[in-house]
Amino acid sequence: MPNRREFLKDVAGATAGMVVAGRGRAYAALGAFQAAPAARRRVTIGGRRVTVIDIHAHTFVPEVWELVKNTPLAATAKNNLTGAIALGPGTATRLQYMDKEGIDYQAINVNAWGYSADRALARDLIQLQNEKIAAAVTASPDRFVGMATLALQHPDLAAEQLDHAVNKLGLRGAAIGGSVEGQELSDRKFDPFWAKAEELDVMLFMHPQAAEGTTQNTRLQGRGGLGNTIGNPLETTVFLSHLIFEGTLDRFPGLKICGAHAGGYLPSYSGRSDALCGRGGGLGADCKALKKKPSEYFKSELYVDTMVFHEEGLRHLAAEVGVDHIFYGTDYPFDWPVGIDFVLNATFLNNTQKEQILGGNLIKLLRITA
Repeated sequence: MPNRREFLKDVAGATAGMVVAGRGRAYAALGAFQAAPAARRRVTIGGRRVTVIDIHAHTFVPEVWELVKNTPLAATAKNNLTGAIALGPGTATRLQYMDKEGIDYQAINVNAWGYSADRALARDLIQLQNEKIAAAVTASPDRFVGMATLALQHPDLAAEQLDHAVNKLGLRGAAIGGSVEGQELSDRKFDPFWAKAEELDVMLFMHPQAAEGTTQNTRLQGRGGLGNTIGNPLETTVFLSHLIFEGTLDRFPGLKICGAHAGGYLPSYSGRSDALCGRGGGLGADCKALKKKPSEYFKSELYVDTMVFHEEGLRHLAAEVGVDHIFYGTDYPFDWPVGIDFVLNATFLNNTQKEQILGGNLIKLLRITA
């Protein structure tokens, strides 16, 4: 059976010549990829069928071009929206990939990209995206669950949008960025949104977008794609650290937030944050109001995906946050070596733990009937 890398190369070849742009290059197709269907991989552990859910699966809604093509958002849309295979035209490609990989469900999401939109445009843009995501789920309810998009630059509107998306459109959570036009989401102005997310008891998937100081940093220029390789996990690290130290997670202890890219660097170095809080004076004073150690938030509100690549990295992640706070994620359609065998072959995990990571943890949180 072709592996994930081979399959995405096939997609790239088949979509050559189509309109693509941005970091997705040939992996982002506005047209459908037609190929002979492959047999669907059914994952079993210990002889028992298990459900595999991908929390980190990108898409975009091509119809938004009509809304933004004559606005200042057009350039941003061009750079960001074509980093994933589109809903509608790309559904066949997406399902073929999922069948080959053994993925039963994708939690489809759109990366945050329109946080500069004014209130009127933001309302129309989010409504269109969420309705299209909901329609894709309705068309394939046994393969997709939908994550809403939100206009976080208008926190009260974002709260309304989340409520509508969950209660009217049937979406299971939302995808958010790590900051909003330079503002940290730990700022108290965003409390109405956090309050609504806690009230609705839904999963939030945080994924980095372009942000000054992390993904966009002059020190990260040059070879290695460092704005992505280093900058994306750094943005997640900064986002989560602010939520901890500014008290957001204490004010809203019912939140459920998954930080993309294995939670950035924070899970592997949260001991430094804990040590700071044990110093008493100096910077340690910043911890006095916290209800627990920084690392302990990974046992409650915070979750991570499996984007760590090495088995030892996954072992360490499990030791730091616990297997019950890890979700399987692929970063579809980008060609990262994180297929399900990465989890299935992990020697330190028992069968129950493998099932938890691959889908068991998310079945209840995303309200999936397996």
